[in-house]
Amino acid sequence: MKTVFVVGAGPAGMFAAQKIALAGHQVVIVNRDIKHGGLAEYGIYLVKDKMKSGLRKQFAKVLSLPNVHYFGHVPVGTKQALTVDDLRAFHPDAIVFSVGAQGTKKLGLPGEDAKGVYSAKDFVYFYNSLPPFASQDFSTGKKVAIVGMGNVMVDIARWVLFDNPNRQTEELTIVARRGPFEAKFDEKEIKYVEHNLDRNELNAEMQRVAERVAAVGQDIGKAGDVFSILQHTDVPQTKPVMKFRFLCSPKEIVKGADGRICKLIVTENLLVKKGEGTAAKATDQTVALDIDTMIFAIGDVHDPNLGLPMGPEGYSTKPVPGDERSLYQVADPQTGAEMEGHFVVGWARRASDGLVGIARHDAEVGATHVLNYLASQPDKGAAAIETIESTLRARNIQVVNKTELALLGKAEEKEAQERGLTYFKYSDDTSMLRAITREKKTNNTPAMAGADD
Repeated sequence: MKTVFVVGAGPAGMFAAQKIALAGHQVVIVNRDIKHGGLAEYGIYLVKDKMKSGLRKQFAKVLSLPNVHYFGHVPVGTKQALTVDDLRAFHPDAIVFSVGAQGTKKLGLPGEDAKGVYSAKDFVYFYNSLPPFASQDFSTGKKVAIVGMGNVMVDIARWVLFDNPNRQTEELTIVARRGPFEAKFDEKEIKYVEHNLDRNELNAEMQRVAERVAAVGQDIGKAGDVFSILQHTDVPQTKPVMKFRFLCSPKEIVKGADGRICKLIVTENLLVKKGEGTAAKATDQTVALDIDTMIFAIGDVHDPNLGLPMGPEGYSTKPVPGDERSLYQVADPQTGAEMEGHFVVGWARRASDGLVGIARHDAEVGATHVLNYLASQPDKGAAAIETIESTLRARNIQVVNKTELALLGKAEEKEAQERGLTYFKYSDDTSMLRAITREKKTNNTPAMAGADD
């Protein structure tokens, strides 16, 4: 039996851990958050309880394996209490990084530091109650803009229009750098917000860009074939109003006297052919939109502060044609030399690529290459699980192990029952740690260090 560290406990990490553990190896999951699940817990839209419940059950099965160990509340990075070098010092036989894409993709706009300007990832974490985002200021105003035209945009629009308990929104504008034929959202998702769509406004917007999309052979009269909400003409409109602004790219953010965004300057784009697809080409024409909240839903990037070498597209690998393993093997971007025993899976390998099903497949393929690597290597003499945990705690890291994670689950179940909810989760680390301590006292077990009432 060899020891593999899995850094990150989202879908990719959990399913990679499962495959490696079922092959007979010992797996140590090290997770930034107290709770596991990653985007399955904190990224899927908050009212999709059936989907989340199913994934929680699958992840519980992974954690129930006796050779899977869990250390939550242990962030890894160059600016954290635990670094990648520290992980290596425990002499694991391999390390699998499944940390997702935790960097923030920005456009580098003037005024981007204005209040009321958020990345989609952080905003989704906020309304899904992930610490510390849940307690930070993600306030929205009366005129909100979301940049992007995928399913993440739809989720955010749904929250802004319906589920925000402090909703002030009167108008929501979707800003898209290309046209209606390039929409990426699913029909079943957009139906959640189509009642808010101003169809007269949408038809006018279609005509506004008709000539520009015709330049690449697109017939605006057939936009309904791909922009399905156009076909639902009998849907009554409700407020707040939702509208689209096509062929526009953010150029500048204007701050008001209070430091909050008050206007968004956008550049009008042309649509041009690019290979088999299309691309936006900026013009000299700009328009000012009255906006007090702006959310970027343009994908995510890898966090360079993790401590892995970075390449042009994220964590560095050196793909070799015909060698699938090379897609998962971390490599030095300067020399091309492989970092022995270091692998990336899921969004840590390819940022923002697909949902849970794709993450699971990618993790299991990557885990297969990890297993093949382990079979070819001598045992490195990894530190004992008890030694790893005691070392972490000696650094004043408030580790949450598998037993404590189960106690947290019991505490949240009690809260849900008392509040008459289907499911409840704490939105800050302190409350979680205190809940674990209370459960330990109830069961007459030692309290967690630093987790007082």
